[in-house]
Amino acid sequence: MTIYHHNINNNKDGGGGMKWSHIRNTFLPEESFRSWGNYARALKDTPFRFKDRLLARSSDTTELLEMKALSRHDMKKSLNWWDLLWFGIGAVIGSNVFILTGLEAKYHVGPAVVIAYFFSGVSAMLSVFCYTEFAVDIPVAGSSFAYLRVELGDFISFIAAGNILLEYVVGGPAFARAWTYYFAALCNHKPDDFRITVDALPEDYNHLDPIAVLVLLFISLLTLTTTKGSSRLNSIASIFHLLAILVIIVAGLVNANPKNYTPFTVPFGAGGGIFRASKVVFFSYVGFEAVPTMAEETENPGRDIPIGLIGSMFIATCLYCLLAITLCLMQPYNQINTNDPFSLAFETVGMGWAKYLIAAAALKGITSVLLVAALGQARYLTHIARTQMMPSWLARVNERTGTPVNATLTMLTANAFIALFTSLDDLSNLLSIATLFIFMLVAVALLIRRYFVAGVTTKLDRIKLIVCLVLILGSSSTASATYWGLNNQNENGGGCWIGYVVSMPFWLIGTVGLWVFVPQARSPKLWGVPLVPWLPSASIGINIFFLGSVDVNSFIRFAVRTGIVLVYYLLVGVHASFDKAKEYEKKRIKELHHDTNPFEKNLQQLPPVVPLGS
Repeated sequence: MTIYHHNINNNKDGGGGMKWSHIRNTFLPEESFRSWGNYARALKDTPFRFKDRLLARSSDTTELLEMKALSRHDMKKSLNWWDLLWFGIGAVIGSNVFILTGLEAKYHVGPAVVIAYFFSGVSAMLSVFCYTEFAVDIPVAGSSFAYLRVELGDFISFIAAGNILLEYVVGGPAFARAWTYYFAALCNHKPDDFRITVDALPEDYNHLDPIAVLVLLFISLLTLTTTKGSSRLNSIASIFHLLAILVIIVAGLVNANPKNYTPFTVPFGAGGGIFRASKVVFFSYVGFEAVPTMAEETENPGRDIPIGLIGSMFIATCLYCLLAITLCLMQPYNQINTNDPFSLAFETVGMGWAKYLIAAAALKGITSVLLVAALGQARYLTHIARTQMMPSWLARVNERTGTPVNATLTMLTANAFIALFTSLDDLSNLLSIATLFIFMLVAVALLIRRYFVAGVTTKLDRIKLIVCLVLILGSSSTASATYWGLNNQNENGGGCWIGYVVSMPFWLIGTVGLWVFVPQARSPKLWGVPLVPWLPSASIGINIFFLGSVDVNSFIRFAVRTGIVLVYYLLVGVHASFDKAKEYEKKRIKELHHDTNPFEKNLQQLPPVVPLGS
């Protein structure tokens, strides 16, 4: 981090001015923020700077070497495939499955909810494939932020990353408040028995939850101390969690009645049932995106990341499907209690003790989700700060522990404050669609990575690539909008396939066009997504399909968040990024005038940014 020294005599307020200078240099050390005059000139130059950074792309080398160096110390490489496997399982298998299964089975799909889980699992696996190739090639803490920065540029990567960080700020407190709920159930109490009511506060904010804060504090302190220790605790807890789930499955199947599986798809049909349920249960699979943020701490990324990510998603899909089968075999779908489906299903067969096992499993699931989220959000923020689009103070890594201390404490403070005051219902309503949006962008970025390399891809091939991507994105959006628009008018799904009948040929033309007419400009270094462009193109289509199913309020929240992130980017981020790029440019020019070893000179001249249109 660059530190600028000021003449103390120039500060009219003496020590106060010196203190403010130190604070500014710590959080905003870039040239544009050294004085109000500099900042005014930077704001006046915003249109030019925005245009410069809009198409500016980073490089693998920049993310792997130059960005990491800004943390002063390296994160410790202590994780292997076993750690990542259990982190993935812990991140995905939370408490949602114990609620959503009964809800969708009763109201939307019946026993065919297992098909919804399978379809959503396959959809999530496509995103896992895309993340895995990037994480192997660019094993840094920034995960999707770094991948998008390399392929789509500073602007898109920051807008996406800002939304993900805001999602973490809301999601962490939501899970922490849910932890209190299941802890109370395990103790045969109501959640409010463990909360403090403050009548002077507004109704939705007057049930203070100290347990949620303590849980967040304990988890964050653990992740601050050691990543490997966090992994060991998560592995042991997740193994017991899986054993508890297996006991639930076996105990349920012992009391199975095959007649409950008739009718299988119920009167809702595919349009009003299976796909409607799929878009709901898909959110049971999100969470894995926090695992690639630990690629920087992985001993052998080329081996460990594919095994850990793909293996954990495969196990999660199998367990979800088995739980869905078990519930619907135990009880007719129309008799399922949607508030606590598994516990009450076991009560109907005389196994009331199972509710404690279910509550314990849910409690452990939430704990692991919070643990992996705490690790992921801190590393995500750390890498953003390395680019100086967020204060570079947040990028620091502790020399002794090898963990991002400042970023972890910052996210803990935000999470704990919100968890203490805000009700679970309000937090659930604030959850947005940022994850689906980024899944789609990562798939697009993967196609660009494979088919476009500056200086290699010809102008004609670049035009063909753009046309194919427009066809894939446009057809997916049109089909999704038409499908869900007509489906909302007709609950049975009649006529809702019109959008796909019209749009699918264009998606097919775009994908076949990439496959046949655009040569791949780059091969993966160690591990690659199979069947390119088919799998990434399918991932784009499916994520847009799920985006189209989301309610209007979620899009409004997403738009508001994006607006907040955009304002910050235009006021701070774009200027910090611009200054950093110019600093690197001056550094390279200076190095050209020094005699260096030819091999070292070639390495030093690798550009930090590559224009998309070059």
